[in-house]
Amino acid sequence: MEEGGSTGNPPKKNCTFRKASSPKKVKILASRFLSRYPADDSPDFIFFTLQSYSPMSEKLPAIRHSFAHLLAAAVLKLYPDALPTIGPAIEDGFYYDFDFTSHVSDENLKRIEKEMRHILKTWKDFSSREVAAEEARNIFATNPYKLELIDDIIGKGEPITLYRSGDFEDLCRGGHAETISLMRPDAFTLTRIAGAYWRGDEKRKMLTRIYGYAFENKAELDTHIARIEEAKKRDHKKIGIDLDLFTFSDLVGSGLPLWTPRGTLLRTLLDQYVWELRSKAGYERVEIPHITKKDLYITSGHWDKFKDELFRITTREGHEFAMKPMNCPHHTQIYARRQWSYRELPQRYANTTMCYRDEQSGELSGLSRVRSLTQDDAHVFCRMSQTKEEFVKIWNIVQTFYGSFGFDLRVRISKHDPSTPDSYLGTEEQWRRAETILEDIAKEKNADAFDGIGEAAFYGPKLDFMTKDALGREWQVATIQLDMSMPERFDLSCINEKGEHERIVMIHAAIMGSIERFLSMLIENIAGNFPLWLAPEQVRILPIGEGHQAYAKILETTLGKASIRVSVDASSESLGKRIRNAKLQKIPYLIVVGDKEVSTDTLSLESRDRGQLGSIDTDALIIQLHTEIADKRFSERS
Repeated sequence: MEEGGSTGNPPKKNCTFRKASSPKKVKILASRFLSRYPADDSPDFIFFTLQSYSPMSEKLPAIRHSFAHLLAAAVLKLYPDALPTIGPAIEDGFYYDFDFTSHVSDENLKRIEKEMRHILKTWKDFSSREVAAEEARNIFATNPYKLELIDDIIGKGEPITLYRSGDFEDLCRGGHAETISLMRPDAFTLTRIAGAYWRGDEKRKMLTRIYGYAFENKAELDTHIARIEEAKKRDHKKIGIDLDLFTFSDLVGSGLPLWTPRGTLLRTLLDQYVWELRSKAGYERVEIPHITKKDLYITSGHWDKFKDELFRITTREGHEFAMKPMNCPHHTQIYARRQWSYRELPQRYANTTMCYRDEQSGELSGLSRVRSLTQDDAHVFCRMSQTKEEFVKIWNIVQTFYGSFGFDLRVRISKHDPSTPDSYLGTEEQWRRAETILEDIAKEKNADAFDGIGEAAFYGPKLDFMTKDALGREWQVATIQLDMSMPERFDLSCINEKGEHERIVMIHAAIMGSIERFLSMLIENIAGNFPLWLAPEQVRILPIGEGHQAYAKILETTLGKASIRVSVDASSESLGKRIRNAKLQKIPYLIVVGDKEVSTDTLSLESRDRGQLGSIDTDALIIQLHTEIADKRFSERS
């Protein structure tokens, strides 16, 4: 769902294509190399992205597709009664769905993988043939899944094609390795088995999905596996629990995170930082309710496009309401409360508030996709002539914010797809005008920018800021969106110099997108090593023995009065274990207090990022900490 100025939840896996430097080429590859029905049929499908492996050969999607065929051939050799269904290439490899008559688990993967390598030795290059409907039905007479696909192909008026290598032939659109030699036996591995409903429909049969990785060579495969292992260590879901930041409850519901005191502090500090930057740019805070009448979203256009994703409420009087999935329509009504003069523009509204999306259970994932998300949302109501200046102001906020965490940004100019005009609000002329403005801004900022055809919101083009984390994964973070449609729908205007009503434009601006998603990315990028200014606990004091506890408490009070978040660990555990616990909690600074420190009124200081720092007095420590906090230094350790 487009959310009016926010990235919010990430795009759904089965309906979004993340563009690389050549969007047209990516679309061609997608249509050419994917199996017949992967995207719409599987909620777990992930479109492969060229930016994930830089540079990625155009051959790789075809190689992965070919390995899916090889997997199906091996399964049928070992399990003759199994029914193969679909098997596409995905972001890092491939999968194939099967209907097994016997139980198959992860323990069987090595056996299947061995059979794949055995068969691969016998395969020659792929060949294809086009067949009539009757022949296709005869070939797959015992496989109801293939028969269903054949009927769909016929209904679409498309040719029915079969692809063969060795003695395995499958219903397929095509797009395979040019030569079998490109399928290296040491460049793939099977990874896991999961359940998947046929065609993504939970009312249909549960199938067995076998996943695998595939690359052009063993070195690329090994690199990817190492990256995956590192990603597991950085998983925000695990780190978040370990650091006591958030939790989930079955009684509350999936996708509804509960924030602990430490996690709530993180959210508050991030929001305060964004507000600090926005207030300097002339923004004012507003607040809005969490529900609204259906009528608001009918006028905005959201009801028709996203009504299935709304949490809908019917009052006891029979009125239809919805829990807000985005904030922009509400903000239009704050602007619409009176008539504005051009002299009073821009009007800049900022609002950090919860939004709600009826996401499917299978799409939920930790903080990265939730049902309740907190948007740091803002909207600017201005004249078209003021657009460029306002965009630049927001751009500068984005640069400052992400620079505080050491992120380098590139910009996707997300445009409409002229081939699907019904997907967008507004005229072609409006879209071209708006997109030209964004292109000019990117050029003036000398940005690392690329086009994203088809990535625009339904109401306007946008600048999406992209960044790579420590694992080389690319994320969309902040976004700035130009909207000429919603002011038209809500009849928003100002009185210009001539005393006439002049249509205004609206700018949607989100810095974090959603606090939940940003934190999921940040936690994994820095492995939970929060910079000092953001760390829920900044300093931990460790008295060596009971006789040092009084001094430790005095020190705690002194640092607390200096607005340092500090605690004392005076538990009965050994000093070594308490130090290890503090390091597992990723506390930025540790202070050990013993006889020497008490007698000399000094501190023995250790930094999480820089190791032992030696002795320091209390006043000097406070100055050092305040300087580091004020500078918003990001962690040197990730």
